[in-house]
Amino acid sequence: MRTYPALLVLLLAAARPGSAQAPKLSASALQADVHVLREAFETLHPGLYRYNTPEQMTARFDTLAMELDRKQTLAEAYLTIARFLNQVACGHTFPNPHNQKGVVRDALVIAGGRVPFYFRWLDGRMIVTRNVSGDPALVRGTEVLAINGVLTEWILARLMPLSRADGSNDAKRVANLEVIEVDRYGAFDVYFPLVFPPPSGAWRFQLRSPEGVVHTVSLLPVSDSARAAVADSVGSAGQDSLTPPWTLRWMDSGVAVLTMATWVTYNNHWDWEGFIHLAFSELVSRGTPNLVIDLRGNEGGSSVGDVILQHLIDRPLVLAESERFTRYQRVPASLRPYLDTWDRSFDDWGGAAVASSARPGFYRMTKYDDAPDGSVIQPAAPRYHGRVWVLVGPENSSATFEFALAVKQHRLATLAGQPTGGNQRGINGGAFYFLRLPNSGIEVDLPLIAQFPTEAQPDAGIAPDVMVVPSVQDIAAGVDTELEAVLARAR
Repeated sequence: MRTYPALLVLLLAAARPGSAQAPKLSASALQADVHVLREAFETLHPGLYRYNTPEQMTARFDTLAMELDRKQTLAEAYLTIARFLNQVACGHTFPNPHNQKGVVRDALVIAGGRVPFYFRWLDGRMIVTRNVSGDPALVRGTEVLAINGVLTEWILARLMPLSRADGSNDAKRVANLEVIEVDRYGAFDVYFPLVFPPPSGAWRFQLRSPEGVVHTVSLLPVSDSARAAVADSVGSAGQDSLTPPWTLRWMDSGVAVLTMATWVTYNNHWDWEGFIHLAFSELVSRGTPNLVIDLRGNEGGSSVGDVILQHLIDRPLVLAESERFTRYQRVPASLRPYLDTWDRSFDDWGGAAVASSARPGFYRMTKYDDAPDGSVIQPAAPRYHGRVWVLVGPENSSATFEFALAVKQHRLATLAGQPTGGNQRGINGGAFYFLRLPNSGIEVDLPLIAQFPTEAQPDAGIAPDVMVVPSVQDIAAGVDTELEAVLARAR
């Protein structure tokens, strides 16, 4: 059990969300929410018992009901539910900030101030990657030691139980708590002001400069709209649905770099498959000897990797053996009012879900999102014969995790960077409900299809072939450490 200094215990006890003035939800209303959440998970969630026994989950649900059996603010309820969901150990199961609506979104996601910089965690240290404060002292590579008197190492420890990941892949939990430029808001933006309510006006930041000088500055937090403007300028958030968010460029050394910050394509109207086919046609026509596919920061989305794989193989490719299961065949009528989705066929799988004798309580998926002859990738022209490098990191936890697993197992590319998110024991996803609790209005992402490998696998992400970790000095100098490492090897 983790122990903390007495000062930290007092500090954390004082840093409770909510206030006496905030309207509170009644215990009876919250108990009704727990009832819906429990029924939905025990009926529908296919990964509920991947890392927990039924007895453990029963105890966790009972504890959740006990913790919510009192009047409390929306913020308190949100954090309690987030901590519970983290114990399910599913990277796709969380109170998704992007899916909150109405009062929940306005009060918990939009209203909080944002730190006036972007950062990543390096060995538990908060390192600035971009300054948007207007204060020239907050340069890239600066270490943030404390925010409003709270040590950043304590902040990370307090927020980790709220951060999602598959199994014990804590690198993914840490990565979720970074603030990166392509995100309008992330877990840190939501959880930090709820757990450590900041003062009105300026926030205090204790800093250590790249030269080692320690000083304190007072800076105003940035607004949600200011953060959104940066995300729109550097990422795909502000692009229209007809504009590709991917880029293909050639370096001076002749190495081509395909940058793919997202694989979310379902709400876009541009020809993403055509983009990939044309990209490989150009790679082949130019005789490009090295291709770098940059997936850093890309959690996943659609099965874009399957289309890429088509151009890397000469014969049909059978992917790693795994089976897909769901926990239900038809959604109970009592749950349907609380379940939103983009495809109502998820309400009734019909013949696509067949009761499994090998896995009692589950239904084998035979059609939806599952090839009838198994997961087989067929080759497509043109075949690319150059060397392929894939830049990976802990954010890769869904479709990008599956792609990284495939190219490593079949030796189709060299992985470079840090271990991925996701988990080799299998992940949950494919289809989703957005479970909206009736009284608090809190939304919970609920995956519906689980992948289970046919053989026992480690509780871990995928290790890269070439381990590359940026240093503080690299960040301060603006060096792209992972890409430079690959370019050096490619040359």
